[in-house]
Amino acid sequence: MKLGINLGYWGAGMDADNLAVAKEADKLGYSVCWAAEAYGSDAATVLAYVAAQTERIDVGSAIFQIPARQPTMTAMTAATLDSLSGGRFRLGLGVSGPQVSEGWYGVKFDKPLARTREYVEIIRKAMSRERVSHDGAHWTLPLPDGPGKPLKLIVHPEREQIPLYIAAIGPKNLEQTGEIADGALLIFPAAEHLEETALQHIRTGREKAGKTMEGFDVCPTVPLALGEDKNVGALADMFRPYTALYVGGMGSRKQNFYNQLAQRMGYEKEAAEIQDKYLAGDKEGAAAAIPQQLIDSTTLLGSVDRIADRMRAYAEAGVTTLTINPAGLTLDDRLASLRAGTEAMERAGLA
Repeated sequence: MKLGINLGYWGAGMDADNLAVAKEADKLGYSVCWAAEAYGSDAATVLAYVAAQTERIDVGSAIFQIPARQPTMTAMTAATLDSLSGGRFRLGLGVSGPQVSEGWYGVKFDKPLARTREYVEIIRKAMSRERVSHDGAHWTLPLPDGPGKPLKLIVHPEREQIPLYIAAIGPKNLEQTGEIADGALLIFPAAEHLEETALQHIRTGREKAGKTMEGFDVCPTVPLALGEDKNVGALADMFRPYTALYVGGMGSRKQNFYNQLAQRMGYEKEAAEIQDKYLAGDKEGAAAAIPQQLIDSTTLLGSVDRIADRMRAYAEAGVTTLTINPAGLTLDDRLASLRAGTEAMERAGLA
């Protein structure tokens, strides 16, 4: 199992800190540095900035939002980032959610699986530098009865195949991800539930494509907070607002994939209460309703030894790249969490 780092969203006064974290992760031997986007900073600019100031660590989009870009534009961006970084780019894609897709991009949030499949098909075709023609339900290239003609990418990526990941939560999305992608970006992963919530569906998709799990990157993101084991409860409290936002407030009442994931992990009653309170405006009540075990099982909390035990559980469950989000109120705290990650990997016998 390898280690990754997730910078989250750029901005909020943490730009200099995020760059310092990325550079330290590069020195420590972390495998990949991911950056996210929603409706603030875009990930492509951040990744170019980080790649220019690091040497070995891969840079990856977690995620590029599918409604934000035409698939050929994403292929262009991926090829450019791979070239500029010396072959260190990983392409992560996701459909985002109904609020962002329709509210920010004006793209109807319908048929996300079919849209993702077409998007990947076009990107694969473009990245192989063949002339792009596509006649689908969501994209037609070139447009018929006009001056357009099939074109091919004129930029040469550093590598013949750039690793392609999909952010997946639901069973059908996970199955399709196993079928068409090189890796899965997971959120709120509990090692104890990883098989039934994710891996069995990914494996089904791999089998459908005539493939095994070999070479497929199972890549969840988990927050990490370093501290004494007796203070695990207080450390878990740091992530209550974060968990409440996703389980309670993301998407809509009918389309909250994170809430549905919590239900599949056995928290049906609690997930409903969290969502009811969050959507009613009681964010503090929603955060208080989150079971500590839900947070503890989807984060890395406590001493280096305790974190090492959790890392070992993730590796045994089938994780191949464990991406951490180092918590801390100061840059020193975040760097300490980052270093604790590598130390825990060594103690767990995974380095």
